[in-house]
Amino acid sequence: MKKILSMLSLVALIGLAATPVSYAEETVTETITVQETVTPDAAPAAEAPAAEAAPAAAEAAPTLDVGNTAFMIVATVLVILMTIPGLALFYGGLVRQKNMLSVLMQIFVVFSLISVLWAAYGYSMAFSEGNAIVGGLSKAFLSGITTDSLTGTIPEYVFLTFQMIFAALTPALIVGGFAERMKFSAVLLFTALWVTFAYIPIAHMVWGGGYLAELGAKDFAGGTVVHINAGVAALIGAMMLGKRIGYGKEAMPPHNLVMTMIGASLLWVGWFGFNVGSELAADATAGMVLVNTQLATAAAVLGWILAEWLFRGKPSMLGAASGAVAGLVAITPACGFIGPMGSIILGFTASFISLWGVTKLKGALGYDDSLDVFGVHGLAGIWGAVGTGVLMSPGLGGVGYAEGVTMGGQVSTQIIAVVVTLIWTGIVSVILYKVVDAVVGLRVSEEYEREGLDTTEHGERAYSL
Repeated sequence: MKKILSMLSLVALIGLAATPVSYAEETVTETITVQETVTPDAAPAAEAPAAEAAPAAAEAAPTLDVGNTAFMIVATVLVILMTIPGLALFYGGLVRQKNMLSVLMQIFVVFSLISVLWAAYGYSMAFSEGNAIVGGLSKAFLSGITTDSLTGTIPEYVFLTFQMIFAALTPALIVGGFAERMKFSAVLLFTALWVTFAYIPIAHMVWGGGYLAELGAKDFAGGTVVHINAGVAALIGAMMLGKRIGYGKEAMPPHNLVMTMIGASLLWVGWFGFNVGSELAADATAGMVLVNTQLATAAAVLGWILAEWLFRGKPSMLGAASGAVAGLVAITPACGFIGPMGSIILGFTASFISLWGVTKLKGALGYDDSLDVFGVHGLAGIWGAVGTGVLMSPGLGGVGYAEGVTMGGQVSTQIIAVVVTLIWTGIVSVILYKVVDAVVGLRVSEEYEREGLDTTEHGERAYSL
């Protein structure tokens, strides 16, 4: 336990040294319908009520925009693509052959489980009115939502589904931290509890009008809510489960880098739905997010292979794929607030930070984060959040700050948001892993781990050769 607490302190210090967060700001175009009442034969006195009706009509609710709706449906489907099959193939290729199906199964079922829980209470607790930390249950089981309900200019059903996929993706990322050694039952129980007590409160604080939103934190598409959140939970899980049998003594190379490259490519494609869709409208800002996402990712690929070339002598396919993910993560909180040149800087530097995390930091601290969730998602997310506060400066090509806010003030706010995420998720994750361990046990037996989770947990094999 002392080791865990010391690691949590180190993570918090990392957050204090370089941490930001941004709040997904929605740009919604309101269409106001004003209906004129013309009565030619009416007496002059009858004109007064009609005149009084005009201001009321001017306050009419926004109307449905079919273009924005179609755009958001496509964005939602793209985020599904980046999870299944994108993330599943990316992770599946990285583990050993005997654990391939177990990773696919965990991601596939976690995605399904959280989708249902989101409709039951997750959406309501994240996005309905509540307190500074969590929303209420006024929309539990999607109560009161109909085909006429709108969020801005899109159907609320579309908005809640878009957010549902974010909620389902985030715990699927955590799977990489404890891959190849955690019980399937424990994965499902932990996921349900973690989304309830970690993801939903952070989502409400950042995107649902809670504490961090009121503070002015900026997270356009999920730097804190998704990536730092998942990265910390994965790190805690790796620490609490312990290292894989033979880790550091036996070779544990990825069993299929071709599959990993395909998964990374699907992540890259799907991420445009993730980032661009967070604008909730097909407008000029969405176009800026599009180019920012592409440039940051490309720059991160080049940065990672350059670093490998310099420090290891050879650039690798695994490095290129890892660089792409690091760039995608880093640009996520910043994509709607910074300019294209700032995106290149952010992505390029993120690759060096993440490479350091998965090599030097991981080696120094001695934890076994199987698929480097913290090193890539956690650290790149932290850097992206911090960089948002700097690069959104108009002098650096960004959109600028709110009235009265300086660069220093915004960076400070970003750091607070990151530290809140680190501490909240860290503490909640420790408690939940202990609860799950007490209820069903966290780790499979040594015999099961040596044989592989595909056969021992699911009775199947990925390949029959």
